[in-house]
Amino acid sequence: MTDTPTFAASPTFLSVTCSNHDAAFVVAGVPLDIGTTNRAGARDGPQAIRRASRMLTDGDHPAFWIEPARLDVADIGDFPIALGDISASLQRIEQHAAGIGHLLALGGEHLITLPLLRALSKRIGGPLALVHFDAHVDTWPTNFGQSYAHGSVFYHAIEEGLVEPRRMIQIGIRSPVQQDVWNWTLGRGVTVLTAQDVHASNPDVVAEKIRTVVGDSPAYLSFDIDALDPAFAPGTGTPEIGGLASWQAQAILRRLRRIAFAGMDVVEVAPAYDVSEITALAAATVAWEYLALLAPSSSGVKNA
Repeated sequence: MTDTPTFAASPTFLSVTCSNHDAAFVVAGVPLDIGTTNRAGARDGPQAIRRASRMLTDGDHPAFWIEPARLDVADIGDFPIALGDISASLQRIEQHAAGIGHLLALGGEHLITLPLLRALSKRIGGPLALVHFDAHVDTWPTNFGQSYAHGSVFYHAIEEGLVEPRRMIQIGIRSPVQQDVWNWTLGRGVTVLTAQDVHASNPDVVAEKIRTVVGDSPAYLSFDIDALDPAFAPGTGTPEIGGLASWQAQAILRRLRRIAFAGMDVVEVAPAYDVSEITALAAATVAWEYLALLAPSSSGVKNA
C-alpha cells in the first residue's frame, strides 16, 4: 500500500509505472473490435480495465498474501492495430507479442487471442493447453460469412495446431449454438463444462477437472468476460443469461496454482454498456488473480 489514494493512482494496470518489455510479467492492451458480431465497443476495454484496477492496489491478496503490483510487472501500453483491417491487425498483434515473454493481454474482442496464441506457440515450440472461460464455444468456422471474427478464434486455433484440443477445457458455455458446431468441438476432443455444470458443482471439483484436462502442459488462460452472468458483467457485447457469478470464477481461478500457465488474456469488456465499472473491475480482478496465482513461481517480488 502507498500513501496515494486509489482515485489518484496512475491509470496504468495496477498503477505500475515501469514500461520494461523484459519484465517477468508484461501487460499490454489490444484495442481491436472490428470482428464483433453484436455490440461493438471492446476497443475501449483496455483503458477501462486499467482504470478499474486501481481498486486492487491498496493491499495484499487475501488468500496468497502477496501484492501483485509489487511483482516484476510492467504495463507497456497498447499494441497498434491496422484500422479497419482484420488480417493486418492480427499480423501486427502477433509481431508485437512475439517479443514478449509472459504476456497479460487486455482486450479488445476475443479474436485477439488468435495472434497471441500464434506467437506463444512458436515461442514454446508446440501447441498449448487451453483454459477458456466463456459463454460461447467460439469454434464457428465462420461468422456471418467472415472467416476471422470473435466467434471463430478457437476454430482457427485448433485447425492451426496452436492448441491441443484434448488439453482444452471451456467453462461457462451456455449460448445458442448450432449442433454441428457443438459436435465438431466435442469431436475434436475439447472438454466443455457448461454454466449449468458449474452451478451444479463447486469450485473444487471444477478446478480439479481443469487440472486433469490440462495436465502438466504449458497452458494459456483466455477469459471472456461474458463467462460471467450479465448481472455481474453487463458491459460486454454478447451477454448471455445464466452465467457464472463473479465469486465462482474467482474461486475457480484461485484453485489453479499447479497449472503451468505461460500467458493469458481477458477480453470483451465494452465499457459503454457497463454499470458503475463492475465489468471492468471483474476483468481487472481476473488479471490480478492470475498474477497472484503465479507469484510463488515468479522471478521475484520488487521491493519486498
